[in-house]
Amino acid sequence: MEHGGDLTQAIERFGGTREDWLDLSTGINPHAYPVPDDLPLSAWTDLPGKAAGERLLAAARQAYRVPDHLNLVAGPGTQILLSLLPTALPDGPVALASPTYSSHRTVWTRENREPVEFSSIYALPSDAKVVLVVNPNNPDGRLADVKSLLEIGRTLTDRGGFLVVDEAFAEVLPGASILPHITGENILVLRSFGKFFGLAGLRIGFLAGSKHVTRKVAAVLESWCLSGPALEVGTRALKDADWQNLMLRQLIEEMADLTIALSEQGLSVFGGTPLYALAGTRNAKALHEALARRRIWTRIFDYAPTWIRVGLPGGPDNLRRLSDALADAQKEL
Repeated sequence: MEHGGDLTQAIERFGGTREDWLDLSTGINPHAYPVPDDLPLSAWTDLPGKAAGERLLAAARQAYRVPDHLNLVAGPGTQILLSLLPTALPDGPVALASPTYSSHRTVWTRENREPVEFSSIYALPSDAKVVLVVNPNNPDGRLADVKSLLEIGRTLTDRGGFLVVDEAFAEVLPGASILPHITGENILVLRSFGKFFGLAGLRIGFLAGSKHVTRKVAAVLESWCLSGPALEVGTRALKDADWQNLMLRQLIEEMADLTIALSEQGLSVFGGTPLYALAGTRNAKALHEALARRRIWTRIFDYAPTWIRVGLPGGPDNLRRLSDALADAQKEL
């Protein structure tokens, strides 16, 4: 599954302007963390300093409950960080829990290390040296329990391998993160800032794990990989626990409303997280295109013709617009 969020294809095919569209193709929070209006001018004019980077890492370490014995690296989004892992991790067979976010397969295939797919963490390939798990998974929200992941991590450690856990959506499922529980296992964890905080354009991501691997990644990133504004805003947002707690409750409530709205229009919601719903319908492609003719952009999947993923509309007006469009589309179909 590739990423959403680029309306270029939608506009080229179905017309309109960016302002005409309701983009529900991503799992990005529609209620962005308020960008402070008092950012110091130096954040824009000066090269990012070491102290600003250390403040960001300290805030992330506390927010994500990263154990002291793990190293933490920040980069310009998890997309960059995950693309650096194939050259930082040991040789050997790679296994990927699928179906999932397609970039994980792409970056390993690009390095001539085609991952073997497996559908359940309880059916792990016996020769895997590197195992990739998105948790909670995208697009179905499937959640692997921490105890099982730790056991996989120990197994791979004994083989001299690594478990990589992509926790891009872990903020919206408290208790899902494996980070606080890692002891001596060879486990690497990716954390995405932009999705929960709704500031994907800042491009901030984190990699937590052993110094041996994270230092290799950091050496490639080198200096100034994050902008001054990203460091300032990211630090404030990660330290703002009150906003995070209130936002999580709001997202859960809005997802309940979205689930009801989709069900009322004949869609069966069977997966997702508080940031997106995965629903089933007889012909997802036809529904996707019917919604697109009404300037609403969703996600469909080549490997699952009955699946359609819908992000949070972001408020009652947009939810009503979606409901009306679904009702019209169903009549049309």
